[in-house]
Amino acid sequence: MLAAAFADFMQQIVAGLASGGIYALLALALVIIHRSTGVINFAQGEMATLSTYIAWTLIANHGWSYWPAFFATLGLSFLGGVATHRIVIRPVERGNLLRIVIVTIGLLIAINGFVIWQWSGEPQQLDSPFTSIFGWLDIPDTVDIGGVAISMRDVGTVAVALGMVVLLWGLFQFTKVGLALRASAVNPEEARLVGVRVTWMLALGWGLAATLGAVAGMLTAPTVGLDPNLMQALLIYAFAAAVLGGIDSPFGAVVGGLLLGVMLNVLSFLSQYRLFDWFTEELRLPTALVIILVVLLVRPAGLLGHPEVKRV
Repeated sequence: MLAAAFADFMQQIVAGLASGGIYALLALALVIIHRSTGVINFAQGEMATLSTYIAWTLIANHGWSYWPAFFATLGLSFLGGVATHRIVIRPVERGNLLRIVIVTIGLLIAINGFVIWQWSGEPQQLDSPFTSIFGWLDIPDTVDIGGVAISMRDVGTVAVALGMVVLLWGLFQFTKVGLALRASAVNPEEARLVGVRVTWMLALGWGLAATLGAVAGMLTAPTVGLDPNLMQALLIYAFAAAVLGGIDSPFGAVVGGLLLGVMLNVLSFLSQYRLFDWFTEELRLPTALVIILVVLLVRPAGLLGHPEVKRV
């Protein structure tokens, strides 16, 4: 009995890391834009949904295999993010924050309407890329490690999510473009004085955020199905992850996403053994909202964020 419970617990941990990796990607996208503009991009989830539909169209309607469609979608998403900043956000970015928030909400509604108009509201299925890869490598769908059956799809999801995070970390830490991006986010006025083209750096940040959202969407769709509301609930989880880790901390967004994914799965596991029998699948989303509220009340900077200091 105890061995079975432990195996189930470890499976929930791995599955939580997989879902948490997706939350982390979208949370990281939110943090990148928040650091540069000071607002939350409420259209981030809809931009990811649009990217996922583009990938599905390339695969289902044009006969592309998954990975070429995956990388083509990342390129198109990046260009779309840059264009969104240059065309939609830049004209209003020098106004008050409320105006930018309203613009992102309008963008959310516009993209959602476009997706429904273009692809209808019928659910679609995007196949997982890991099934064919593991089949080609003669790796089973699940692997037994010490009596714990681990889904290789979850392992693949974690690997792709962490791989994207590592690539982004390398960009920020070891390239001149990454340094310019960080300078533009932290102190745009001084960055301009040393020759950084801040507006283009902000556009590049929007492009990177759109790319991260596209990865999150394409990793989510094979599990839950593809429909116009694909990322709406996920955006709330991502926001909870960003707030938990620190809305101004990219590393905090990753930690917050992984923690949130594991936390929700552990609560589901404990509810099976009547330790938290009040917790049901329907309460996963409200729990994320409660986490947002508690963190904002108790520690607004999050676990790894820095409290805002203002000179009086």
